[in-house]
Amino acid sequence: MHPAILRIAALTLLAAAMCACEKSTPTPTEPEATPATTIDAVTTTATPVPPAPVAPAVVGNSEQGRLRVYTCTGCHGIAGYRNVYPTYHVPKIHGQNAQYLITALTAYREGQRQHPTMQAQGESLGDQDIADIAAYLSSAAQH
Repeated sequence: MHPAILRIAALTLLAAAMCACEKSTPTPTEPEATPATTIDAVTTTATPVPPAPVAPAVVGNSEQGRLRVYTCTGCHGIAGYRNVYPTYHVPKIHGQNAQYLITALTAYREGQRQHPTMQAQGESLGDQDIADIAAYLSSAAQH
């Protein structure tokens, strides 16, 4: 089944469960709420919240990146050749700094950098794809 359909089904079930909880009325065995003016020392004690786990950094694979950059060379050029837009400046990306490439591709993907073609390319890339492309383009192997 398509992931989007599963996600919608899960959210629908969650919403239904939340609505059912909100509609329930307290039973006679449940304690009544304390007045708003009463302060209970137990409820004011803060419980430390553990820090959120940090996702491990994505490590780029140059060989996988080599396979992914085939769509890049049409505009950005191939070493020793000119790009297809002689009157429009398209930067050469071979040898560019890896972190710069990651930042730029991520910004295109998120819509923070504006260029229709690059945004379309970026939208199709995941974090691993971007790291792989950056690893390959920043390496000296293709010069």
